[in-house]
Amino acid sequence: MSTKPIIALDADGVLLDYGLAYASVWERAFGQRPVERDKDAYFPHHRWAVEFLQGDRLAALRACMDEQFWSCVPPLERAVEASHVLYDAGYELVCVSALAQQFEAARLRNLRDAGFPIERVIATGVAAGERSPKAEAIERLAPVAFVDDFLPYFRGIAPAVHRALICRGPNGTPNVGPELDLVHSSHADLWAFSEWTRGPGCSLRTQPV
Repeated sequence: MSTKPIIALDADGVLLDYGLAYASVWERAFGQRPVERDKDAYFPHHRWAVEFLQGDRLAALRACMDEQFWSCVPPLERAVEASHVLYDAGYELVCVSALAQQFEAARLRNLRDAGFPIERVIATGVAAGERSPKAEAIERLAPVAFVDDFLPYFRGIAPAVHRALICRGPNGTPNVGPELDLVHSSHADLWAFSEWTRGPGCSLRTQPV
C-alpha cells in the first residue's frame, strides 16, 4: 500500500477532453461529425452544433458510449505533463470519476495508454441527491486534495480535503453561485493547478496523515 499523500483527480474536464470525444461519438452514432459552434462552451452539446437529443436518437448515442469509447477519450492539453509534475513531487494520483462501474477498467486503460502516471480509478456512478456521488470515495481515500471541474461534486467533501476547481468552459458553466464558497482554490486547468502546488501559496500536505 502506498504511503504517499493522495491527490484525487476527476477525469472528464480535468484529465481528459470529453468535449472533443463527444464529436467523435456523435459521428460514430449518426455518420456525420458536427461543426464546432463554441469552443468555450462548458457542455459538449453547446460546444458542437448538434440537436438536443431524446428518445431513440439519445439511446443511439448512448449505445456508442461503450467500452471502446471510454478507452479512447483524448487527454486535455498539458494534462499528462501536469500529472507527471504532481507525481514527481511525491503525490499518488487516483482518478475518481462519475462513471458507470462497468467502464472502470476502460477508463484506467485510457489513462495509462495516454501516459498518465495513474494506477487506480474509482468509478462512482452518478447518484441523484444532495451529496456528491464522489463523496464516499473521497472519504475512503482521505486525499490531501480533490480536483474537479463540476462544482456540485464538492458537496459533502470533508473540510480537511483541499477542494480545487478547474474553471474551464466559461460559457454556460454550472460553476457559479454560493457553492463557490466550498472551493479552496480555482485554476484554469490541471497544469495551472500543478504550478500552484509548487508555489509559496500552496497549503497541501506533503506527507500522509
